[in-house]
Parts: sequence; C-alpha cells; structure tokens
Amino acid sequence: MNIYKLLSGVAVLLLLIALILSFTGNIHQAGPFFIGFFLCMAIGFRGFDKLKGFTYTTVIFSAVTTALYYPQYFQTVNGFKLATLITPLIQVIMFGMGTSMSFGDFVGVVKMPKGVFIGVVSHFMIMPTIGYTLASISGFPPEIAAGIILIGCSPNGMASNVISYLAKANLALSITITAISTMLAPIITPLLMSFLAGAFVDIDTWKMMKDIIYMVIIPIGAGLIFNKLFSGKAKWLDDAMPLVSMAGIAFIIVIITAAGRDSLLTIGPALLLLVLIHNLSGYTLGYWSGRLFKMSERDCRTIAIEVGMQNGGLASGIAKEMGKMATVGLAPAIFGPLMNITGSILASWWQGKPTGDEEVYVETGRAH
Repeated sequence: MNIYKLLSGVAVLLLLIALILSFTGNIHQAGPFFIGFFLCMAIGFRGFDKLKGFTYTTVIFSAVTTALYYPQYFQTVNGFKLATLITPLIQVIMFGMGTSMSFGDFVGVVKMPKGVFIGVVSHFMIMPTIGYTLASISGFPPEIAAGIILIGCSPNGMASNVISYLAKANLALSITITAISTMLAPIITPLLMSFLAGAFVDIDTWKMMKDIIYMVIIPIGAGLIFNKLFSGKAKWLDDAMPLVSMAGIAFIIVIITAAGRDSLLTIGPALLLLVLIHNLSGYTLGYWSGRLFKMSERDCRTIAIEVGMQNGGLASGIAKEMGKMATVGLAPAIFGPLMNITGSILASWWQGKPTGDEEVYVETGRAH
C-alpha cells in the first residue's frame, strides 16, 4: 500500500481516538493523538498533488497543538526565555525576503502605477478598517482586540506572491505591491495603530517605527544588497532561506501560542471566527476594489490576494516589542496559518478558471 495513503488512514484513526477521549471527558489525554493526527496528515498530504500545499500549514497545526498541551516546553529553557528569539528570527526572515527580491521589483511602480497604487491603498484602507470594526464589536479584552487591528495594519507577506502565482494572477504586480507596502510599513503601520488601536492599548508610535525599521527595513536592505552582489553565487542560501523562513514562522507561532494559552482556551473559537471573517473580507473587498477601477481579471485576483494576506510574522514581532506577546500577538499567530489555508483554496479555485487574457484570437485564427 502507498505509504501516504497508509499514513492518511492512521491519521483518521488517531483523530477518532482523540475525539472519543475528548467527548468522554479525557481531553487532557487526547493531546498526543491530536498531535499525531496532524503530523500523519501532513506527511500523507505529500502523496496528493492537490493537497501538497497544505503540508506546511498542517505541521503548524501540529506544533500549535503541542504548544497548547505542553506550553511549559516553549516558554523557557534553562532560564532562557524563548520569546527573546522572536525579533532576531523576524530579522532573518526579512533578510531572506530581501534576498528573494531585487531593486527591479520597485521599478514596477513606474511600469504598473495604477495597479500598484490601487493595491497598496486598498491594502492599507480595507484591512485596518475591517480590523477596527471587528475589534470594536468583539467584546474581547482590549489587548486581544488590539491584536486584530494590528494584523490589519500590517503589510503584505511573501506568501501572497506564491498564492498569486498559483492563482494565475499578475505575479509582477504582486511582488511590487508587497515590496512597496513593506517599505511603507515603518510609517503607515504605527500611524494606523495609533489612530485605530489607541483606544484599546497605549501605542508608542515612535518606538514602533524604530522597531519596524530594525525588524524590516535594515534586514531587507541587507538582503537586497546581498542579492545584488552575490546573485546566483550562493545557491545554497537561495535553497535554505525559504526553509529557514518557514521554520522561523512556525517557531514564532508556537512561542506565542504557549504564552497566550490560557486566553486562547477561553476565546479561541471566537477569535478564530473573527480572524477568518477578517481574512475573507480582505479577499472579497480587494477583488471588488480592482473591479471598481475596471482592472483586468488577473489584476483583480492579485489585489484580492494582496489585500487579504498579511505579514503575520512581522505583526507578531511588533506585539513582542510592545511587551504584549501573549495578548496582542494572538490574532497575528492565528491569522498566519489560517490565511495559508484560505489562500491555497482560493488559488486552487482560480487555477481552473480562465482569466480571459490567456489567448486572443484574431481574424486569421492565429493565437497571440
């Protein structure tokens, strides 16, 4: 029997045992079975082309479940606070983002000014507004509600570029919007947070600006220079950085989950629902903002993805620098894995739908 199918069967068995334990009042004993379920599913997904894209997210779920059941292992090690590693990890991830970019990515502003302008403005208008609205009606403690606003005020992440490619969207436009929104983050994110989240938590605007510069601008700048000088000469780094980034994001999510475990167990399902609404609203309103300005189907898909997908890792780093990782950091920690699932589903759906500009037939019958 195919090993992937076998592991998928084992996963179903483990889930069944975990659910039986949970419903019979033995949820504390169900932990290892839930963890095993997610791990077996992650490996099992590798055997199915349409499910391969969910492997990383499923591993994240396994890690998060481990952090919920055994938080003590993800807080301190021999007196060393693991949360101390969050900011350096963000810097490494942003350096990796810089090495995958080039100065040419910013030239897209000149080549596609309309698309870039609509994409960036829509991103920083739609997501913060939805975040503030959801936070205001959530009834959550102020710091947890502020986390919903924070993820809304964050720039795009590199995941949006991968999803845009899979969704047959405009990859060049996607990369440029991500680059521009990320570079604007040190100014726009703190100002939006001060304006929208100031009623929920104290916001030190200048400190947040400096923190984002240290976490984003300097590492990305170093990555851009590295790429310029050593492009094609350090293949091992090109191959390693995506893996390092994925491992770093997973580690950050686990640390935040362990720190905010008690809050998550209390409001987890409600927070998950609001974060899902936030994410899906971003896709929907982003798509129709492109339609409003009569953009092509490919560009509308791009803007939908760029608006709906955020840089959860950076938002987590900002929450940590605010000293509110266990509260403000919860929404970003949930948003990251969730948007990878919804983004992959959206990309799969769009993959099978024509954009309308694949082939243009002229009177001679030839395709251009």
